[in-house]
Amino acid sequence: MCAIVGVINSKDAAKTAYYGLFSMQHRGQEASGISASYNHQIKTIKNRGLVTEVFDNDSFEILQGQMAIGHNRYSTAGSDSVLDAQPVSAKYSLGEISIVHNGNLINKHEVRERLIEDGAIFQSNMDTENILHLIAKSKKENLQDRIIEALKQIVGAYCLLILSRSKMFVVRDPYGIRPLSIGRLKDGGYIVASETCAFDLVGATYVRDVAPGEMIVFEEGKSAFKSIELFEAKDPRLCAFEYIYFARPDSMIDGKNVYQIRKKLGEILADKSSCKADFVVPVPDSGVPAALGYAARSNTPFEMAIVRNHYVGRTFIEPTQEMRNLKVKLKLNPMSSVLNGKSVVVIDDSIVRGTTSKKIVELLRNAGAKEIHMKIAAPEIKHPCRYGIDTPSYEELISAKMDVNEVCKFIGADSLEFLSIDELVCGLGNERKYSLVSFDGDYFIS
Repeated sequence: MCAIVGVINSKDAAKTAYYGLFSMQHRGQEASGISASYNHQIKTIKNRGLVTEVFDNDSFEILQGQMAIGHNRYSTAGSDSVLDAQPVSAKYSLGEISIVHNGNLINKHEVRERLIEDGAIFQSNMDTENILHLIAKSKKENLQDRIIEALKQIVGAYCLLILSRSKMFVVRDPYGIRPLSIGRLKDGGYIVASETCAFDLVGATYVRDVAPGEMIVFEEGKSAFKSIELFEAKDPRLCAFEYIYFARPDSMIDGKNVYQIRKKLGEILADKSSCKADFVVPVPDSGVPAALGYAARSNTPFEMAIVRNHYVGRTFIEPTQEMRNLKVKLKLNPMSSVLNGKSVVVIDDSIVRGTTSKKIVELLRNAGAKEIHMKIAAPEIKHPCRYGIDTPSYEELISAKMDVNEVCKFIGADSLEFLSIDELVCGLGNERKYSLVSFDGDYFIS
């Protein structure tokens, strides 16, 4: 669920990459890093913390040049260590290389064990380092062929940016599970990013998405890029959670505006609901568009009765449960003057572990809400994801252990309603397939 960005053939590429990472901070808050290639040398700065904490003006005296890649970390593999921050850089027989990766490799343990048996020494716990070793150990004569050989040995969800001393390689997995788009900068250079909101900040024009199974090769000093189809075409399976939760609402994912999709999901919730309430309350911020859609379709007033402190990180991304519990109270504050004695419909994007929803209901009760009807703009999450979402076990998923009534009782709401899988797909658009593994357990990559 990380953010990746690449910039090539543009002045001060690292600064542009910095702004791209800043706009995608929501995709990971544990660490940030940038590698830049200048005079056939690659320099890297990375550390734990937010983008604004890791980089300062002195950083860009080091990160010079017209080529750069960057990464915001959200951990699904590895640990919360600076060694597990990206980019991952190394020197090898063909020179220098740096890699950033968004996704999760499901055969990472088998690949790593084989590499260790062959003498590889690992510096981190990240699956990304597997790719670096596979490239370095390849006997192919050029980097492009080495990358292709490495990709044939990995399985899972991945978007990759690989920086050499004069080229940038862009790769998306055969199913296109994670988003990746190309934009054109005003000075004629290119930017590649996980989300199009990065283009808006730096004034880039959207060109197109990287196709599933495609490799794109950018070369320093050349305006045209090369496209290579690495894998046979498969049915794309973009992760539905990009629309539900992960992506920023102003991003375009697969040609669709995230904000409009979330509003549509709220409208579908309203169509199936018979609930009467004084007003609709979103859980900010990700519940707001769905709540607006619900309110408009049901002709129910909309109230921002829960105020969010924006200086606290997203609870779902924090690595420990203890930190999640504390941050709900730090982050969300219901307004008793608005809620006291009222019946409310509360709209949220999902329920994962149930602890956040329980705290929200508790806060609303304490603020004087008379009835609390929770509506979720997604189906029940019943299965762990192997493709880059932090739901590693069935034990952590409340809907894997309880039915809707039991979950309702656990969180303390007066009623609870989810979208069905069919309703979600209808809201996303029936014209294509999606990765719905969290909801239906269809692990289409094995």
